Amino acid sequence: MAVLGRMSLRARLTLAATAMAAVGLAVGGVLLIIALDRALLSALDETARRQGEDIATLVESDRIPNPLPGFGAVVAQVIDAEGRVLASTPGGDRLTAVVAGADLEAIQAGGAIDLDGTRLGQPEPLRVVGVATQTAGEPRTVIVAVSLEEQQRSVRFATIGVFGGGLVVTIALAGLSWLVILRALRPVDRLRGGAEEITGAGGGHRLPVPAGGDELSRLAVTLNDMLGRLDAAAARQRAFVADAAHELRSPIAALRTELEVALAHPDAVDPHDTAREALVEVQRMARLVDDLLVLAHLDNPRPVRRDELVDLGELAIEVAEGVPDGAVAVRVDAGDDVFTRGHRDSLSRVLRNLLDNAVRHASSRVEVVVTTGGGRAWVTVADDGAGVRPADRERIFERFTRLDDARDRDAGGSGLGLAIAREIVVAHGGTVTVEDAAPGARFVVALPAARATIGAPESVP
Repeated sequence: MAVLGRMSLRARLTLAATAMAAVGLAVGGVLLIIALDRALLSALDETARRQGEDIATLVESDRIPNPLPGFGAVVAQVIDAEGRVLASTPGGDRLTAVVAGADLEAIQAGGAIDLDGTRLGQPEPLRVVGVATQTAGEPRTVIVAVSLEEQQRSVRFATIGVFGGGLVVTIALAGLSWLVILRALRPVDRLRGGAEEITGAGGGHRLPVPAGGDELSRLAVTLNDMLGRLDAAAARQRAFVADAAHELRSPIAALRTELEVALAHPDAVDPHDTAREALVEVQRMARLVDDLLVLAHLDNPRPVRRDELVDLGELAIEVAEGVPDGAVAVRVDAGDDVFTRGHRDSLSRVLRNLLDNAVRHASSRVEVVVTTGGGRAWVTVADDGAGVRPADRERIFERFTRLDDARDRDAGGSGLGLAIAREIVVAHGGTVTVEDAAPGARFVVALPAARATIGAPESVP
């Protein structure tokens, strides 16, 4: 097993194919030799019996010649019921029968036996058969012994030919298997070579796809699709890092400028104004870092916890009460028993982000409606602002996206709120879309509804 472990895949496949072919040829050769041996013995027995029947014809006509005609047999004898030899071919024993006892009974019953040829001075073994006959009512038995030399020579030649030819065929199959496996694995070598050229820097490199549409081709296509997804993820990661660095650079630069001015002109700057403006920048930076941490958590492949029964109406009222005084009017229309199963803090962040976005762009009012229907819990957040153009209704959910000057840094934050909201909703098995509220924009959140029952609530089908 250790030797096999050190062999290449090509060598192991060739060895396996060759071994299977060798075993098959060996089994087939053995069966062929056995069949040939039995066929030759059967033919020899039939020939000997015909010779015995010819002699039996003479016996039945009571014209037994002595010596008997051989008809090609080594020895032929005619014996009576007592086992006495009545006639024999030249060279045969005229006093003692060739077989006696159990062997004689076997050939009288129609069987055939093998006999050591040295008993009759023959170098090769003999095949002995018997033919029962009678003369004037007296039972007689014709014994015919023929040589097995030709039969054994034919079997030996056949054995040499079968196993010699099998060896040649096995070697040829080994060579053919090596070439076929070499050709079959050549696309794998090309895939390996293509994989060696791919680095972590991306660049859009892809593996060569073998022709033919076989398993290797499908594997190459699957791997290329995986590489495409990895490139896309790496591109998103690089863009995310670049955007995050850019967003963090701005508050840091503003904070540094405020402090440098305060240090350079201490008499011309009010310390309280400097501290207040520095605090604004620090708070903005803290919100950005918090959003980045949330996105990093959402990018984690582990699923979001969804083991809490959340009352969306109650949650919407709670989030709306947190809107600062002096902002636009916020009205909440919360239906009864609108529940979903999820992580309460995450869903609270979704509503808070949507409500902050609506308040930021509303002219005079924001309306939050919580309903249920069709097995879904629906939350809509509508404002009466400028709205969102249809061409931008998907782009606004991308990270660090700002559509116009009205959504600049001072008014619109970092551009991560809607992206975080969508990813949290998707992680909870829901969807979030934006529609035209005429005027303004309406954000629609759909989540799986759940029943508020004692024990473990069941999801609404």
